[in-house]
Amino acid sequence: MPEIQQPDIGALTGIHAATVCPLSSNGAIEETELQAHVAEISAAEGIGGLLVNGHAGEGHLLSPDERHLVIGVARAAMPADGFLTAGITSESTRSAVNEATAAAHAGADAVLVFPPNHWGLGLDKTIVIEHHRAIAEACGLPLLLYKAPLAWGRMSYDIDLLSDLCALDAVAGIKEGAWEVSAYEELRRRIKSERPGVSVMASGDEHLMACYQVGTDGSQVSLAAIVPELVAALFDASKSGDWQSARAIHDQIYPLSREIYRRAPAFLATARLKTCLKLLGKISSDRVKRPMRQLADPEVGRLQDVLSLYQQRNI
Repeated sequence: MPEIQQPDIGALTGIHAATVCPLSSNGAIEETELQAHVAEISAAEGIGGLLVNGHAGEGHLLSPDERHLVIGVARAAMPADGFLTAGITSESTRSAVNEATAAAHAGADAVLVFPPNHWGLGLDKTIVIEHHRAIAEACGLPLLLYKAPLAWGRMSYDIDLLSDLCALDAVAGIKEGAWEVSAYEELRRRIKSERPGVSVMASGDEHLMACYQVGTDGSQVSLAAIVPELVAALFDASKSGDWQSARAIHDQIYPLSREIYRRAPAFLATARLKTCLKLLGKISSDRVKRPMRQLADPEVGRLQDVLSLYQQRNI
């Protein structure tokens, strides 16, 4: 059993971009484009780390070998001192342990543990805690917890369960994605009062500024894979208390974040992210893993209109 690395909140501050996974027309990973995507985003000013194999990276739809490949490519493409978090999406504890151990060997600095989908039918506190404990003890990496959107029901851990999970020595942070500012504030106040060393990262892409006004350690967000400079600038302006500048940056971000994340159906967010990158000339294909579908022409057109406004402002 490897020794568990001591969590370092300093590494889990600022903006960590959740990257996508470029695919070829047959659904295979385009390694060259993935490498270029990771290298560009990780080198952007203000980006402190990356999250791979999250929802934006379609980690839940990749095979174990594909997830391992993504981590290896990312580790090689980003700066040596860049912080790399790998998402863990397995249904069983044994599979999650194997996945996290493989992530550690591939060069991940931390793992973000997503709740198994079958917990949507119901979960038990002891089971949830032991699942996370087993992963931590096996891989030796710091853990990030995932606060899922409130709309996910049982899979969105309540505040008491998150508090209990934070008692695990390996827990270094929480990717807070409740998608409700009041729930974010309640969780942040509770966790920071009980365990100040745990990083609570506001990760609702469409209401970042509101969360930053409450206070935050940082964010793990896929919007930073599209406009990294704007998301980082928003965080910096908020941190310094320059709310006039923060509001101006928020006004630039809002139309894009609304089109990607707020428009129904929400499950198309990853497809929209990929289409944005294709329209910006960053990747050659916006292919998504099946059973996810591609965007229809009107959906692509709306993204093009929003991106055109963004590009005009930044010429």
